[in-house]
Amino acid sequence: MRATLDTPYLDARADALSFALGLPPLEALAVLPVERGGLTVELRLLGASHQVIAGPLSETVACLPGDADPLPGRASTSVPGWTYEFAATTAAHSDDTAFARAIEAVCARLADRGDALTGDFPGSRHAVTALALESHALESHAAEETGIGWRTWHAYPQTREIVMTRSRLVRAS
Repeated sequence: MRATLDTPYLDARADALSFALGLPPLEALAVLPVERGGLTVELRLLGASHQVIAGPLSETVACLPGDADPLPGRASTSVPGWTYEFAATTAAHSDDTAFARAIEAVCARLADRGDALTGDFPGSRHAVTALALESHALESHAAEETGIGWRTWHAYPQTREIVMTRSRLVRAS
């Protein structure tokens, strides 16, 4: 689903993003609920980036007020019956053309998917935040684990940066 958002984005810099687990649902500009493997997942676009609510877990990557933790490169934790892993990277593009191509490629890959949400913010056609589910069957060394994964992309046209996150929630064995 693609949403044209009628509000300026609040997270104007990649390095201003922070990370929080367990927050209640925040006010969202667009929400896409998806059922996957008996689990309801809400992909939520915020004016300050994204929130994913998946079963017992709430993940928020946004410009959060107060003493929020900075965006980590990696994080992991356990919630009752599940394990959670998170990773984030930032890609800096050397020029506007390379940045635009990268954002357009993400948007094209997600365009017709019922399990993806892309938000276009006003001011730049490349001011985009996108979220998408990944395969619900995740491979492990010993056997297939049941879980869910998602990816996000946060585009910053003013600095030509794209913050990419990858998360997975796996049933504990």
